[in-house]
Amino acid sequence: MILQGFAVLLVCQLVGELFVRLTGILVPGPVVGMALLLMVLLYRRGVPEALRSTSEGLLRYLPLLFVPAGVGLINHGQLLKQDLLVISITLVISTALTLVVTVVVLQGLRKYLGGKNG
Repeated sequence: MILQGFAVLLVCQLVGELFVRLTGILVPGPVVGMALLLMVLLYRRGVPEALRSTSEGLLRYLPLLFVPAGVGLINHGQLLKQDLLVISITLVISTALTLVVTVVVLQGLRKYLGGKNG
């Protein structure tokens, strides 16, 4: 049962990778694959049990994936210290831009959906 879930995840990733390679879009293949999986699950209106148990098993160990990033921060602490100002400015600007884009999109959706429903 778990192998079926892994197979679904890997096929979605493979299809995403193939799509990216064939089209040349600048989005990682696994992201495209997960978007494809999301569309399939929305169409099916549910998650098969095999996929659910596999996903829950993987999510249980998700914090382990942050260990390499933490080690990288420690190993490159001196570089981070040298570029702290640039990194800080970039983080502030990107966060502000994300907030602005989110507000604009939500307002557009509210008008769009409000016009259809109300």
